[in-house]
Amino acid sequence: MAKIKVKQVRSSIKRPGNQKKTLEALGLRGIGQEVVHEDSPSILGMIEKVKHLVSVEA
Repeated sequence: MAKIKVKQVRSSIKRPGNQKKTLEALGLRGIGQEVVHEDSPSILGMIEKVKHLVSVEA
């Protein structure tokens, strides 16, 4: 599977709890932090849920 890089670009302050937990599950804890994940359906679903808070690179 391919790797994707996810970077948090917006704050989780004043966001619903499920979005905060999704960011935490992705391993993102602050603006500017980047993590690398496998391109799996579960990861893509989490990214879709918080797409307005993150940027994704292939």
